[in-house]
Amino acid sequence: MRESDNLHVDGDVTFTLAESYGFCWGVERAVQMAYEARKQFPDSNLWITNEIIHNPTVNDRLGEMGVQFIEETEAGKDFSGCQEGEVVILPAFGASVHEMKLLDDKGVNIVDTTCPWVSKVWNAVDAHTRKEFTSIIHGKWAHEETIATASFAKTYLVVKDMKEGNYVCDYVLNGGDRAEFLEKFKNAYSEGFDPDVDLEALGIANQTTMLKGETEALGKLLEKTMMQKHGVDKLNDHYMVMDTICDATQERQDAMYKLVDDKPDMMLVVGGFNSSNTSHLQEISEDASIPSFWVDTFERLDDESNTITHRLSHGELVETKDWLPAGKITIGVTSGASTPDKVVEDVMDKIMATKAKMGKGAPAR
Repeated sequence: MRESDNLHVDGDVTFTLAESYGFCWGVERAVQMAYEARKQFPDSNLWITNEIIHNPTVNDRLGEMGVQFIEETEAGKDFSGCQEGEVVILPAFGASVHEMKLLDDKGVNIVDTTCPWVSKVWNAVDAHTRKEFTSIIHGKWAHEETIATASFAKTYLVVKDMKEGNYVCDYVLNGGDRAEFLEKFKNAYSEGFDPDVDLEALGIANQTTMLKGETEALGKLLEKTMMQKHGVDKLNDHYMVMDTICDATQERQDAMYKLVDDKPDMMLVVGGFNSSNTSHLQEISEDASIPSFWVDTFERLDDESNTITHRLSHGELVETKDWLPAGKITIGVTSGASTPDKVVEDVMDKIMATKAKMGKGAPAR
């Protein structure tokens, strides 16, 4: 498809591939490092602190290679099984300062696959800390990357979307109910956080997989708020911004917007169901009112009954019968930054198998 202007025609089906999709450089690097670690330490116990990336196929493959995943318990991650001299892989999302210190104290060999773009965000948060600014982190408080990023901050508040951003900015300008604020952002702020004290000087950072436009809009909102609160001449004393938007995430989102503008009959989004960057690709399609089907593997498609089990951008898992119509159809195709090409190919093959069994179009490839 890349060699054919990102198009592939198979019988009644035309697939249009996004200009930018699938594995980003950071993810590819992380996976290669994990596979190579298994080769270089063939006789050692290998552990990984979390999923290497948000893709079930890749993580299952690591399990088959004997890489053990650190168990998540109610009290946190259980590192008791890791022994001195064993090998521990840090995933592309990174690991918290606490986890890295714990592993260093254990004397394990660390293979750090943290994406350099994530490290760039950590540098921004460190800059906030050195200036005694509160880090406003655009992200999801329970996401591994955001947990790691927050660990580099002295004072932080995680803001999920513009609705929460507007709430924070209204509090900055007009004050409000402190108890209500703390309850609303429960689990999303640093220990001892006080909105009446800690919103005086702010810096923005982001989970690298969030929507670029929303991160930019949140940053502009915070900047405007601090100008109104403290005066334009004092802005630099109360607000700082560094470019922490991941190029790969931005490119895939831009490509998705372009694909949506071409108005295909439907959209196929392939990626892990716990992948934040994939959820935003699905969100772009849904916002454009294009029928969009987000699947993580080909097994979500039943070619016998023309049924698909797919996830919506906000997490609902739904089953749609007769999802693939008879006759000619154009399907836009994209995949998240942690999705191998082979997974996309398998899903497309399943679509063609469904078409064949409907008695329409060409046989499956």
